[in-house]
Amino acid sequence: MTKQKENIEVSLENIKEMLAAIKFGTITLVIQDGLVVQIEKNEKIRLK
Repeated sequence: MTKQKENIEVSLENIKEMLAAIKFGTITLVIQDGLVVQIEKNEKIRLK
């Protein structure tokens, strides 16, 4: 498996976990040289 393909698989698993855990907010991918080098999660808390 190539480095880029392995990076994508690991990144997708991390993103899936974050999506399952976040209710409101954003998930940002930082990409460098075609590889995901950072995943940021910014969660918002909504007050009713």
